[in-house]
Amino acid sequence: MINWMLQIKKLDLIAQLILEMSKIIPSAAKLLASRAVTKAGILAPVAPKIRYSTKNEASIEIKPYKLHKLDKGPPTSSTITHKEALALYEKLVVLRRLETAASNMYKAKVIQGFCHLYLGEEAVAVGICSVMRPIDTVCGAYRCHGWTHLMGASELGVLAELAGRKSGCGRGKGGSMHMYTPRLFGGNGIVGATGPLGAGIAFAHKYKGTGGVNFALYGDGSANQGQVHEAFNMAKLWVLPCIFLCENNGYGLGTAAKRSSASTEYYARGDYIPGIKADGMDVVATREVTKFAIDWCASGKGPIVVEFDTYRYTGHSMSDPGTSYRSREEVAEVRAKRDPITSFKEKLLKAQLATAEQLKAIDSKVKKSIDAATKQAKADAVIGPEELTADIYYSCLEKEIRGTHPGAPRAHLALSKRAS
Repeated sequence: MINWMLQIKKLDLIAQLILEMSKIIPSAAKLLASRAVTKAGILAPVAPKIRYSTKNEASIEIKPYKLHKLDKGPPTSSTITHKEALALYEKLVVLRRLETAASNMYKAKVIQGFCHLYLGEEAVAVGICSVMRPIDTVCGAYRCHGWTHLMGASELGVLAELAGRKSGCGRGKGGSMHMYTPRLFGGNGIVGATGPLGAGIAFAHKYKGTGGVNFALYGDGSANQGQVHEAFNMAKLWVLPCIFLCENNGYGLGTAAKRSSASTEYYARGDYIPGIKADGMDVVATREVTKFAIDWCASGKGPIVVEFDTYRYTGHSMSDPGTSYRSREEVAEVRAKRDPITSFKEKLLKAQLATAEQLKAIDSKVKKSIDAATKQAKADAVIGPEELTADIYYSCLEKEIRGTHPGAPRAHLALSKRAS
């Protein structure tokens, strides 16, 4: 009898246990359904949810401009949307990562020859290219890697070109300073040559009636070149749609601007040509000035001179440590107070146009993309000798190209896509 009662109690306990388990199992099933289980039986981590910005647009203040022969300049505040803000930030980060990769490749001797980096000056190119029209053109100078990417070349196209590989935007035959896209006329290695070249391209815009304008880039070191001032004169006489753009990074090679120039007001160097000076470390400022300059030239008012006050973190080229003519403290101070990426990031967070999580996600995406392009560029092949005479002319009138020996000519090859 006692044994029989004990068995009844056991059955009651088992029934209660089954009842409780029936309540728990559905909850457990839901939990497991929301978490992927790996082969090892370990729950896979759940990706953190990214918090999104709360504002669609905001107004950002800009430092006052300096004007020459202008009654009114660009606005000192700019309304920027959430989408525009993230696009600008991403391009800034891409250029920074791209040039950092180039620096590392040069140190590893994957890139040889000259290599002039744009680190610190990214806001100039990004701001300009963000509002350029498809009909506008650029004539660039030494620091053209970032410009080449913004004007249409892929990240791989830039890095492979620097490394002299076939996937480069010029099949590896140009390298640093000699990169081109359909609307980017170099990369030019001749100091000050962008002045007359840019004026010539602007003349083509006017002659053909394209409605476009040309950006002729030069630095503070080039500003004293005679050909730049000759180009000023011709552009004014012929009312050419040319934006003479001085990227003043403070040093021409190893010489400070104040030591090389009797007047460092480069925006006023055009004399009879109007000019503007703005903060070249502020991507919003460079964007607004570019809008103003394009409107000025496109409306038939002739050329304008724009000076962007910027700074390069590296030496003139990779062979220049950049510390013999300026202190490390100077560079560190500019990085801390004026860096174009961190300062823009702070503005976006303050204006609630982006969250820290969103910007971090962009950083991560760009890093992966540049790392992949770097790896591919390093593994890429070099073109063969048969391409030495390829794409010399847009339309070659001769069947053969004379080589180093007159008795051994080579055939001209048309490999690259021709612009219409």
